[in-house]
Amino acid sequence: MKKLLTALTLVSLVMISAPTSAEASVKKGQKIYKKKMRKYCGFSGVRFARMHTQDEWEELWDDDEFIDETKKLCPKLNLKKIKKSWWDHIYEFTYEYGAGGSHVPKC
Repeated sequence: MKKLLTALTLVSLVMISAPTSAEASVKKGQKIYKKKMRKYCGFSGVRFARMHTQDEWEELWDDDEFIDETKKLCPKLNLKKIKKSWWDHIYEFTYEYGAGGSHVPKC
């Protein structure tokens, strides 16, 4: 009984203290934009994300046109410097802060 109670306590602590994956992705995407993309785009993350609505960003992502659109918006950006695994986070960032959304990023 004591082992079961200890295991349940540990599981509940992990669930409470662990951030959700969506929050982590948005924050990581914001950090990636700020550190790796901002100087090549020439404008803030707010302006970048607000260039499309959340629905437009989602449609670009679903149609596999997100990276192409990013290149159009930031022609000086070298896409080879953006790791493949980062694109999910960048998308989450742009979707979260896209036009029509109520959140404003701090970058």
